[in-house]
Amino acid sequence: MSVAQPSSVVPNPVFDVREQPHDDVLDRVERTLGVTLERSSVVFGIYGATEGFRTAAGTWVRVERRQRWRINSAVWVGLEAAATIRGVRKPEWFQGATWVDPERDVVWRADEVELVNAPIVDTPASAVTLPGSWWTELRDSLAALGSHSTERVGMSQAHLTKRITEVFGDLDTSVDEWATAHTDVHWGNLTVDGYLLDWEDWGAGPRGLDAACLWQASLHDPELAARVQHEFSADMTSRSGKLAQLLQCANAVRIAARRGESTPLSVAAQAAADVLLVELRSV
Repeated sequence: MSVAQPSSVVPNPVFDVREQPHDDVLDRVERTLGVTLERSSVVFGIYGATEGFRTAAGTWVRVERRQRWRINSAVWVGLEAAATIRGVRKPEWFQGATWVDPERDVVWRADEVELVNAPIVDTPASAVTLPGSWWTELRDSLAALGSHSTERVGMSQAHLTKRITEVFGDLDTSVDEWATAHTDVHWGNLTVDGYLLDWEDWGAGPRGLDAACLWQASLHDPELAARVQHEFSADMTSRSGKLAQLLQCANAVRIAARRGESTPLSVAAQAAADVLLVELRSV
């Protein structure tokens, strides 16, 4: 009986749009979407999987590559699916295209969306200068999003329970209120004129999840974290909102533990978690 020998085939390296030529891909984007990319305007994602371009028509085209075995169907169509949401300040989606690239062993997706010119808030230092009207608009957007009906899952009960209990031990983590959430609200995904960006992962999550995400992104600045607590007090003081905050604390503490040293964020998160754990266990 012959014995199968180990394969000597070396898997293709991950394609990096920042470094490897792919003008043929961009040519296909232009033909398929009927646009002209201003290629000198390119903005690359931090992992070399995405890039964006202004178009001659004054829109924005986002191009993404994924390995075929790593396509998460919900995330892959998140931007397109978000076009059904009303009452939320977000870039309008116009059209998209997807195709397989056997030579590079990837799948490409291109989406044409509204061009947002305003800069992102980016840092807590910039966030503290935002006017009251900005907070009102964000509250209105997240309220409209929360009431949107969807079958998408942004944060499951199982994931929340796993993350919290592996860091903080046994706790009743059952969520009693659910709402549709963006799931990644931080200062890098908000513009100074109130647009909410990056809609790949949205779906149902615990009530208060988005407010908790923004709160965690503000923990470096106690005054700003308190402002988030105040602006979203109804969500943040609910049981589900407290669990959502505890989840964010668990994520920060877990990352620091993996690095083997505390960080300013993990220290603030642990202090907040100590209070949340007392409140949740006393109910």
